[in-house]
Amino acid sequence: MKLLTLSRRQTPSAELSERDQRLIWRIAALLLDYPTAETIAMAEQLRDATEQLPDSVRTALLDFLAEFGDADPMELATAYVETFDMRRRSSLHLTYYAYGDTRKRGMALLRFKHAYRQAGIEVGDAELPDYLPMVLEFAATVDQVQGERLLAEHVPVLELLRLSLQDSGSRYANLLQAILATLPPISTADRRRIAELAAEGPPDEDVGLEPFSMDPMMSGGRR
Repeated sequence: MKLLTLSRRQTPSAELSERDQRLIWRIAALLLDYPTAETIAMAEQLRDATEQLPDSVRTALLDFLAEFGDADPMELATAYVETFDMRRRSSLHLTYYAYGDTRKRGMALLRFKHAYRQAGIEVGDAELPDYLPMVLEFAATVDQVQGERLLAEHVPVLELLRLSLQDSGSRYANLLQAILATLPPISTADRRRIAELAAEGPPDEDVGLEPFSMDPMMSGGRR
C-alpha cells in the first residue's frame, strides 16, 4: 500500500489557537491511553480544562468526560481493551491501517522515531512510536510543529478510526472528533484514501518489522 502523503491543505479552524490545539491533544492523549486509576482521578481537572475550549470541541470532550469520571474502573478497562485491542479497524497505531504487520510498516514507523529523536526524545520499548496517545503527547508537550505534521499526514486514518468508533457506538469517537478539529479539513483525496483503507483493511501478512528492528534504538511494542 502506498504511503499516506501530505498535500497542501487548508489550515485548521481559526477558532482554535495554538494553545487550544495543544490542550486538546494533551487531553486526548490522556483519555485515549489505557484508563488507569490516576487518569480517572483527573476527570474533574480535565473537565475544568475542557471548559476553556471553544464550543466546536468542548461539547465532544465534555460528553466523553461526563461518563468517564463516574464509570467503574474495571468496566472502563474492559471496554477499552475490547474497543482498541480486539478490533483490527480500531487500532490506535496510525501505520497499522495502511501496512498491517508487514515490512513496509517498519519504514513508516521509523519516520515517527526520527521525528522524536530530532526533538531529543528517545522512545523506549514499551510501545511502538505510531501509538496515537504518544503522538498526541509529543505534539502537545514537545514539538507542536513536528507533532502536528505527523497527525496531519494521517488525517485519513484518524477519520477512519472515528467512523469505526462511531459505527460501534463507542464514546471514544468524541475524542477523535476533537482531534480532527485541530487538523486540516478532510480533502477529496483524503476521502478516496479513507474509502480505500476501509475497503481493503489492514494487510494481515505477518512478516515482521525487519526495517524497523534494524534501528538499534528501536524495539517493538504493542501490535
